[in-house]
Amino acid sequence: MVQDGPGVGRIIVPEIELRDRVLELGKDVTSDYAGRPPLLVGVLKGAFVFMSDLSRAIDLPVEFDFMAVSSYGSATRSSGVVRIIKDLDLDLTDRHVLIVEDIVDSGLTLAYLRKNLAARNPASLEVCALLVKVGLQRVDLDLRYVGFRIPPVFVVGYGLDVDERYRNLPYIAEYG
Repeated sequence: MVQDGPGVGRIIVPEIELRDRVLELGKDVTSDYAGRPPLLVGVLKGAFVFMSDLSRAIDLPVEFDFMAVSSYGSATRSSGVVRIIKDLDLDLTDRHVLIVEDIVDSGLTLAYLRKNLAARNPASLEVCALLVKVGLQRVDLDLRYVGFRIPPVFVVGYGLDVDERYRNLPYIAEYG
């Protein structure tokens, strides 16, 4: 049994709702990408659990690659400065790229990532975000797929962490 700990508060998205919504998103991606299998680009580390479950819910051949970007460090608020820590291994030219993101706060990191990947000439570039914090966006997001819109609180679980802890919680919970 996964143990939550000090600072883990109320559950924002229960495990069953996560599972059901990921299955729905997988069906949507399957329908939208029929005949053009997507390259899933996971944003590490937070999106790895979501991307794993989402990929199994997509009934198409998919390929995977990963990027690691940072705008948080060990803080609970984005610094607004984006650093690429690990870049992609694959060429995106003429590929149908689906960015798989764990959470969108201000949207600045995602806007940077999108601009960076669009410059690599993909055939298409869309975003699937598990969580979007309501009211914090400072840029137009134009997200193709959204799992849940949540209050603007810091959350952990299902891949999201604080100081590398709580990623293995099977639900999304408020932290702090």
